[in-house]
Amino acid sequence: MRLGIFKGILQKVDTLLTGRGKVDEELFEELEEVLLTADINVHTTMQVLDDLRRAVREQRLKEPSEVKAVLKQSLLASLQSNGNARLTVSPEPPTVYLFVGVNGVGKTTSIAKLAYRLRQQGKSVILAAGDTFRAAAIDQLEVWAQRVGAMLIKHREGADPSAVIYDAIAAARSRGVDYVLADTAGRLHTRSNLMEELKKVYRVTEKALGRAPDEVLLVLDATTGQNAIRQAQEFLQAVKVTGIVLAKLDGTARGGAVITIHDELKVPIKLVGVGEKPEDIEDFDAEEFVSALLNNE
Repeated sequence: MRLGIFKGILQKVDTLLTGRGKVDEELFEELEEVLLTADINVHTTMQVLDDLRRAVREQRLKEPSEVKAVLKQSLLASLQSNGNARLTVSPEPPTVYLFVGVNGVGKTTSIAKLAYRLRQQGKSVILAAGDTFRAAAIDQLEVWAQRVGAMLIKHREGADPSAVIYDAIAAARSRGVDYVLADTAGRLHTRSNLMEELKKVYRVTEKALGRAPDEVLLVLDATTGQNAIRQAQEFLQAVKVTGIVLAKLDGTARGGAVITIHDELKVPIKLVGVGEKPEDIEDFDAEEFVSALLNNE
């Protein structure tokens, strides 16, 4: 994972721990401030500090370097607590991923980046333009389909999104296509009709496949912090979200927000966007992420 932007985020932790000669309560208070400043939420921060205090007491840790090792393990355990972080692939094609999220978070771009990666792996891909609410969304997806070498299934603006995705799955079956990546309407999460529309999309996808979609991926903007969590909670109530895609991770200066999103939503982070290029999407790796947060090398 290319997470160079985070090299300085929690350098304070490194400096704090390596620059001290003892482990005391003052150290824990300073650690608390650093973790909260990095946008790690209060619940996770308190849990991590409790783990550290317990480890210091039970293992009789005396060196700050030992505390750092426990801190790494505690943050890692938090990030690995919500299930499999790898994308599910159906043993029988097509594998179908539904993408949900509000406008402006990077949903269409995330779909395009994943399509590009799959095409680079030699997989065939259909993009389903299910955000029929906006003509621009259909046009944008069509441009990306041409750029990455994917097929596109679209209807006119204002058409039933469920019908688009049903047709995309039918086309994938008849053409022997490996993947269907489906866009969905991204207008405000507070619009109840959008949530009902998403529920219908899920039901139609399930009916067309004869099983649940392989992934329902909620795309969130990593730069928006708590607002991203509020948006996510609405989507979690509407559909069975199986994974998070964190877009614009390269644009946030506080990497702890990743831990907060994971901890509060209880959904695994599966993909992260780390730049503007088509190849700038990566599987989320908790170990590499925590190392990037806590190391300054």
